[in-house]
Amino acid sequence: MPSPPFQLQQIDHVVLRVRDVAGMVAFYCDVLGCTVERRQEAIGLIQLRAGASLIDLVDVDGTLGRKGGAAPGQEGHNMDHLCLRVEPFDVDAIVAHLSAHGVRVAEFGSRYGAEGEGPSQYLYDPEGNLVELKGPPDA
Repeated sequence: MPSPPFQLQQIDHVVLRVRDVAGMVAFYCDVLGCTVERRQEAIGLIQLRAGASLIDLVDVDGTLGRKGGAAPGQEGHNMDHLCLRVEPFDVDAIVAHLSAHGVRVAEFGSRYGAEGEGPSQYLYDPEGNLVELKGPPDA
């Protein structure tokens, strides 16, 4: 099999589904030193700056959080998806590479990440976890 058509750069962001948003914001900001970068109240999302990366907190009772099913615990997962920053970002080459490996590919789109708005390709790992490959920010 050929090598991937990109090199991993860093983790762009991690999304955690949470029951107590205020408590989690307090912990990540007050204890770990994150800062609130962006709030998207309409979908129940708070994005925290963690160095060069983001930690996104999704309220399990919010619009986005309800899509993940039950709150974290026996029946539900705490993490929505893992995002990896990649470069270069050639969506056709990436999808061809993933398909050659039998990877289940999900939707492509432009999404906000640690460096701003840019191209993004969702896919699933072998156990069904959602992974996002994130390209550089739009010019």
